[in-house]
Amino acid sequence: MNHWLGPLQPLLVLQLLILLTLANGTPVVAKKLLGARFAWPLDGGAQFLDGRPLFGTSKTWRGLLLAVLVTAVGAPLVGLGWRVGLLVGSAGMAGDLASSFLKRRFGRAPSSQALGLDQIPESLLPLLACRVLLPVTLADLAAGTAIFFVGELLLSRLLYRLRLRDRPY
Repeated sequence: MNHWLGPLQPLLVLQLLILLTLANGTPVVAKKLLGARFAWPLDGGAQFLDGRPLFGTSKTWRGLLLAVLVTAVGAPLVGLGWRVGLLVGSAGMAGDLASSFLKRRFGRAPSSQALGLDQIPESLLPLLACRVLLPVTLADLAAGTAIFFVGELLLSRLLYRLRLRDRPY
C-alpha cells in the first residue's frame, strides 16, 4: 500500500528529527572536541572547473564518518533500526555536501550561512531516502523539513552561545 498520502506521524517525525540532529550536529561537536586532529578535507583541496574549492575545508572525512556512525548507533536508541540511522546519516551528509558545493559555486565562504540552502537539502534528502525503509508520508516530509529548518536556526544560536559553533546563524 502506498503511504505517501497518509497522515502526519508525530512520533516518526520526532524520531527522524533526532537522527537529523545527530547527523548534522556530530561534525560540529567533533570539531570542537578534536580540533584539527583527523580533519582531512573531503575534497583534498581539489578545485572545481570554476577555480573554487569543491566543498571547502570545513567538510572533512572525520565529520562525514562520525556523522554516519553516530547516527547509525543512535537510531536504535530512539526506536529505529541502525539501517535507518545509516541512511539518515549518509543522506544528510550528502545533502550537506550538495549545499556546500553550491555555496562554493556562489562564492560563499565555508561555514557561511545561506538560508534555506543550509537546511533544506540536509533534511529533505534524508527524509525522502527514508521512504525506502519507513512509511514516511508527504505530511511527515513537510513537517520534518519545516521543523528542522526552524530548529536548526534556533539550535545554531544556542551552540554558538555554548561555544560549540564558530558563528551564529
